[in-house]
Amino acid sequence: MSRGTAQRLAEREERSLEQVEAGGAPRRTRGYGRMVWEQFRRSKLNLAAAALIGLLALVAVSADFLASDMPIAMRWQGQLYVLPNLLPDAKRPPELRRHSPAELRALLGEGDWALLTPIGRGPLDIDVTRRLQPPSAAEPLGTDGLGRSVAARVVHGSRISLAVGVVSVSLYVLIGILLGALAGYYRGWIDVLVSRLVEVMMVFPTFFLILAIMGIVERPTIWHVMLVIGLTGWPGVARLIRGEILRVRELDYVAATRALGGSDGRIVLRHVIPNAIGPVFVAATFGVAGAILTESSLSFLGFGTPPPTASWGELLTQAYDHAVTSGAWWLTVFPGLAIFLTVTAYNLVGEGMRDAMDPRLRR
Repeated sequence: MSRGTAQRLAEREERSLEQVEAGGAPRRTRGYGRMVWEQFRRSKLNLAAAALIGLLALVAVSADFLASDMPIAMRWQGQLYVLPNLLPDAKRPPELRRHSPAELRALLGEGDWALLTPIGRGPLDIDVTRRLQPPSAAEPLGTDGLGRSVAARVVHGSRISLAVGVVSVSLYVLIGILLGALAGYYRGWIDVLVSRLVEVMMVFPTFFLILAIMGIVERPTIWHVMLVIGLTGWPGVARLIRGEILRVRELDYVAATRALGGSDGRIVLRHVIPNAIGPVFVAATFGVAGAILTESSLSFLGFGTPPPTASWGELLTQAYDHAVTSGAWWLTVFPGLAIFLTVTAYNLVGEGMRDAMDPRLRR
């Protein structure tokens, strides 16, 4: 250690001691996570986008409490029903299932009560007498060609669309981190093999590759959509994590851990990946937005979530059948607006995280 370095350390220690003697506490260096958060929250647009994502997640989790044809709780004819809205159709009480929410309210007698969901209808509740009704007080977002509530289907569609985005992105991020870490840390023939595999996957247009795979599946479900998007989206993450690990593996603390006898698994899991994974979070945020758009496109083309399951893409398919011929503009506007706001929010959060993590963009 040079004399100048030792002198600076001594002066810093002396200042800390003087501050403690004065009744204060030594000043602590801000952690990286706190620095990123402080930079991220400087933009009100970033905070608004993050709040919107949180609100959408809350709506998706509580969809059964917002839109259901079953009451949340009810006392009727001396019988207490608790959370029948969470039960699958086959297990719902038959005496409640044969009545609509409006009929249940009309049948309430003395001592009876019911706590209904705000929308009061489920996503599969068909009523042909109310088909293609425009938005009103009874139906805030109108009804579709089968008389189903668009509001209920948009609310439950958020669960499908967000689940596809989060699950599929989690899957391909996991695959990308695994392959990218192996290629970046071990290099050699493993790096060559993974790099060639990434190049082969990136040759094919991703959306058309997904269409081809979904066309092979006889009866596609929502799980097929998640699996296909997850198995085709990992090359970008693998290339990103490989480049970061090639940089991190040459740093001094990794060499020191290796010299102290640390195993490769411990070095990669405890020291390399945690310090290289930051950019992956940014890519994952953008990936959720892309996965939601992909699922919506697949559903619109008939290869995604099978009807009558409510998803935003399937709602747009219904809109295509009626919006032009019947002038039912609400069938297009509200699902499209939900997709637009969700994708925009995730993109804004991704951009905010990218700017906050990049020291060159910090203000």
